[in-house]
Amino acid sequence: MASAPPRIVVLTAPGEGLPRGLEALQDQADLQVAEDTASLEAALPGASILCVTDFRTDALAEAWPAADSLEWIHATSAGVDALMIPAVRDSDIPVTNARGIFDGCIAEYVLGQVIAFCKDFAGNWRLQQAHEWQHRETEPVAGQRLLVVGSGAIGRRIARTCGAIGIECDGVGRRARGGDDDFGAIYAQADLLSLLPDYDFVVIAAPLTEATRGLFGAAEFKAMAEHARLINIGRGPIVQTDALVAALEDGVIDGAALDVFEHEPLPADHPLWDLPNVHLSAHMAGDFIGWKTALSEQFIDNFRRWQRGEALNNPVDKAQGFAASS
Repeated sequence: MASAPPRIVVLTAPGEGLPRGLEALQDQADLQVAEDTASLEAALPGASILCVTDFRTDALAEAWPAADSLEWIHATSAGVDALMIPAVRDSDIPVTNARGIFDGCIAEYVLGQVIAFCKDFAGNWRLQQAHEWQHRETEPVAGQRLLVVGSGAIGRRIARTCGAIGIECDGVGRRARGGDDDFGAIYAQADLLSLLPDYDFVVIAAPLTEATRGLFGAAEFKAMAEHARLINIGRGPIVQTDALVAALEDGVIDGAALDVFEHEPLPADHPLWDLPNVHLSAHMAGDFIGWKTALSEQFIDNFRRWQRGEALNNPVDKAQGFAASS
């Protein structure tokens, strides 16, 4: 008797349905979509694989007791903080993520924001709306100093992309290390406060872990150069929002480009919307045309490896809360 196909449970945000491209597995697996705690609890018994597309989900903790057969958990996001509940972290179930899919576009977003600030595109737009001709000088981009907080794959791609046009890029990681191909230097996170005054741009590209939650507050903004700008493409809770708003309103730092926020969607009445020195986007820095299909293709490739009993790509170091180094 042929064995039953493996069950893959796909946990999505409400109303999203089966991700585009995963229908290719319909004749090889029992695909079940869950979108809340109740449907996840119903689908997990007997499931071999859990694929999580909703990086904001809180359903896993409550539904976890129903997971009696899981052999692998995959996140279709770079960040895996929503999956790092104690039961998952302490289990022997491997977790993988979408490392590599978003790196290039996020790096392009960061470079674009650096250029936008240096060339004052927002100021040009405001003057255009007012039909006002005003000649101004702007900053050169080459020679700017940029500190990337988070020296993983995305941080490295940022350094490589920005470095290609003459931006000086250093990194911050868990530990200091030298001889790096992408960063001029990599410093330890413990030294962050003493590093901040020396940079024109500070980019947050770190995962959300207990070590990074709330990492940027009033003291960090005060330590930054007054002309510096903050760019956050990591996770919103790494930044203490009220402290950031105060720093921007009081001129402690010169500006910010934010793609992620402590609470998403950002409330319509939040003061960040109206600050003239802030660029906002809706958690989309890495989302290129075709990204959903690319995520499905990456998962399917790993599924083939799982079927063959091979090592999975992009394993997450569950103790640290992010994908292990290649």
